[in-house]
Amino acid sequence: MGANIEFRYMTLDDVEAVGVLEQLSFSTPWPIDAFVNELTINKHAHYVVATVRGRVIAYCGMWVIIDEAHITNVAVHPDFRGQKIGERLMRQMMGLAVVLGGERMTLEVRPSNYTARNLYAKLGFVEAGVRKRYYSDNNEDAIIMWVNLRE
Repeated sequence: MGANIEFRYMTLDDVEAVGVLEQLSFSTPWPIDAFVNELTINKHAHYVVATVRGRVIAYCGMWVIIDEAHITNVAVHPDFRGQKIGERLMRQMMGLAVVLGGERMTLEVRPSNYTARNLYAKLGFVEAGVRKRYYSDNNEDAIIMWVNLRE
């Protein structure tokens, strides 16, 4: 499977498939128009999709502002989880952030999402703080994580 995965910039044609991934992955998914706005209006936004034979199976978004990259969201289709696609996608985003001038990258993650936390730690992210009651669906805190991209 790994050799068949392609990574490319998200386009407006991908928004519907990304919306499906959002529904499958999150209790409070972003609406499709949010992705349209990210792709057409937000000059800081950069989104990448992972595809297999043209099918979008994962995506990740980030904002790059000056020298900081902020991961906005990342999701892998449930049928493709556990195959290191999320790791490969995050490595793509980290490399893209460097190309775009990023020195550091940050993200928020639920304390209960052990799989994601372990992945981020593997990629060099360290816990740097907590955003209290960050997630609106259950008021769960968010752990803020950072990684230096140029070390």
